[in-house]
Amino acid sequence: MHIIIDGYNLIRQSDALRRHERLSLEAGRNALAKSVSHYRKQKGHKVTIVFDGWQGGPVEEERDKLSGIDIIYSRKGEKADEVIKRMVQERAEEVVVVTSDRDIADYVSRRGGTAISSQEFDGLMGRAKNAMTGNARHEEERLDKEDEDATTARAKKKGPSRRLSRRKKSAMEKMRKL
Repeated sequence: MHIIIDGYNLIRQSDALRRHERLSLEAGRNALAKSVSHYRKQKGHKVTIVFDGWQGGPVEEERDKLSGIDIIYSRKGEKADEVIKRMVQERAEEVVVVTSDRDIADYVSRRGGTAISSQEFDGLMGRAKNAMTGNARHEEERLDKEDEDATTARAKKKGPSRRLSRRKKSAMEKMRKL
C-alpha cells in the first residue's frame, strides 16, 4: 500500500504539528516527517509526502528522502494538489491519500483509491506512537469498545437499502490495513 500525504494540509489540521509550524515551515515539515517515520516503521507502508512549492519553490520539482519517506516539493507554479492527482493517476498499486481537501478526495475516489481526512490519519499516527511507547493495551481496550459500539449500532439496520456500496466496502477494507 502506498500512502500519499498532502503535507501542509496535514500539518495545519494537526494541533501538535501546527505548533511546530508556528516556529517555521521547516520545523513543521521536520515534525511531520518524524511523526510519519514512526508510523511507517511500525506499519511498513510506502509513504510519500507532497509539499506545495508553487509560490516560492524551485523551478523544477524536487525530491528528497528522509527516514525511508519520499518527500516531493512541487515546482514553482504547480500546487501539491496537482502532483498528488498525477501520482494517483500513475499508480498501479493500492493508494491511500491523506488530505482534508474535498477536491483531491473526490478525484482519488473516482480513480479507485481511498482518501482519508488529515484528522483521521493524525489519530492513526497518535495510536501508532502510543503503541510504540507502551500505551498499547489501554488503546486496544478503547478501540475494542469503539468496535463493539459500532457493531451494536450496525445490528439495528436491516434491508438492502442499508447495505454499503462496493466503493465504501473497498474503502473500509483499505482503512483496516492502515
